[in-house]
Amino acid sequence: MAESDPILPWWMPARHADRKPFLMARAAITRAVRAWFDEQGFAEVETGILQVSPGNETHLHAPRTELTGADGTRVTRYLRTSPEFAAKKLLAAGEAKIFEFARVFRDRERGDLHLPEFTLLEWYRANASYDAVMADSVVVIAHAAQATGIGRFCFRGRNADPFAEPELLTVAAAFERFSGIDLLATIADGKGDRAALAAAARDRIRVADDDTWSDIFSKLLAGHVEPNLGQGRLTVLFEYPVLEAALARAKLSDPRVAERFEVYACGVELANGFGELTDAAEQRHRFAEAMNEKQRRYGERYPLDEEFLAAMAKMPDASGVALGFDRLVMLASGASRIDQVVWTPPSDET
Repeated sequence: MAESDPILPWWMPARHADRKPFLMARAAITRAVRAWFDEQGFAEVETGILQVSPGNETHLHAPRTELTGADGTRVTRYLRTSPEFAAKKLLAAGEAKIFEFARVFRDRERGDLHLPEFTLLEWYRANASYDAVMADSVVVIAHAAQATGIGRFCFRGRNADPFAEPELLTVAAAFERFSGIDLLATIADGKGDRAALAAAARDRIRVADDDTWSDIFSKLLAGHVEPNLGQGRLTVLFEYPVLEAALARAKLSDPRVAERFEVYACGVELANGFGELTDAAEQRHRFAEAMNEKQRRYGERYPLDEEFLAAMAKMPDASGVALGFDRLVMLASGASRIDQVVWTPPSDET
């Protein structure tokens, strides 16, 4: 097809035929991963897509809809950005090891690595440290590579051996190595010293007057750290600053950091995991701050899921991880874009 030719819709036989090998790889990976979770004694669950709250992180955006009752009353519901709230309610109910291939939704996301509707592979272990789900993540990624027979992941000129021993790297060490910044020196008493981080970062990134500590952190992470991760082998980036903890608990030995990790291959983030926070009061405080910031930036806020906060009081200690399944399939099948590995991608106009 010439460059001037229009792009065929995904449902045209010629274009579907080009994508078919990637879709067969997806099926093989799905079977392999399901088999592994079954061997480990996990229960596969299916949680609801329509939720009272889609999640309460500042930069995540969810589609919304209205449900009409038999009496004509209308209530707002959201398409979830993650199955996390529902899965943790199941932990509170007594489930100990669960996983889900969850359809999730994100507004404002579209690109080679982003789709507005995609699949998260999410799993939880009750009474387990976050080291356990960190190890799970590495094993799941290796099983995906084994299912397709690929020897190395390759993406945008980078490569990684999914079977090699992963690199373990703290966020603080990564910032020191790749940007020359002492990140933890800008954190005290659970707060970030915005001025200190801005001063350290000015020669490396553009710092806007209204950038917060977290904004500067994110710019440094995206521009200087992430491109260097997962090269040659997987990288497990762990001990995120407590300001970026989301739903993770702070580390007892160093309250400046949280029990949060991410796994990278070829500079691509594949998984995001936590040692789960079980303090409902602290979680409510974090959600309120995040929603205040969302209101300031985007003029909107999402409600809190009060049932989720109530369930936290009954949750056991647990750890969990969300893995971008489409991204994993993309790397393990040799695809170059995420829409090549989903059966019905969004239209090219989306």
